[in-house]
Amino acid sequence: MPQTKAIVSIENVVASASINQRVDLNLITKNFVDVEYHPDRFPGLVFRQKSPKTATLIFSSGKMVCTGAKSEEQSRKAVQEVVRRLKEGGIPIKGEAWEARLHRSEEGGRSL
Repeated sequence: MPQTKAIVSIENVVASASINQRVDLNLITKNFVDVEYHPDRFPGLVFRQKSPKTATLIFSSGKMVCTGAKSEEQSRKAVQEVVRRLKEGGIPIKGEAWEARLHRSEEGGRSL
């Protein structure tokens, strides 16, 4: 019987990150008009970026979930950019430290 190989392509990388401190989501909504935050429906704030095209969920615990990146490198850059923009926007964040765990959601054509 001929051997077949699965064809897998990375479509979405989901990265969990933390800035290891609590953040004031209401202050973020005041300083960034383009974020989405509806605490009555969902406890996280949505911070969207155009490049790389990602959405980062930010929770008051300081934990973040970045979705939409096409690679581990893109997800790291996206989270680093969110932290940089938050700092520049007046959100008090200590240091640069953050930890990340990556979860890959793979989808694509498969040969069985």
